[in-house]
Amino acid sequence: MFIQNEHRLNAHGGKLVFAGTPSDNENKLTVIMDFESMDSLKNFGSDEELTKTRVEAGAMVETGVMTIMNEASFISTKS
Repeated sequence: MFIQNEHRLNAHGGKLVFAGTPSDNENKLTVIMDFESMDSLKNFGSDEELTKTRVEAGAMVETGVMTIMNEASFISTKS
C-alpha cells in the first residue's frame, strides 16, 4: 500500500524513515515518518481519502498510537 501512496505522504511534506513489523507479530506495524512541520503532519493526518485507503487495505487506524518527537530529535545522515 505504501509504494502506491508514497506520493501522498510526500505531497504533505513527509517522508518515510522506517516501516516494519516484529518477527513474531506481522500485524504490529511500526512506522517512523519525518515531516517538514507540524502543519504538514496535521494535513497528512486529516487526509480523509488516504485514511479511507488505509482502512480498505486493512489498517486498524482506530488502534494506532502516534508519538510526536521533540525538535531536538534527528535522523542520522551518515552512510
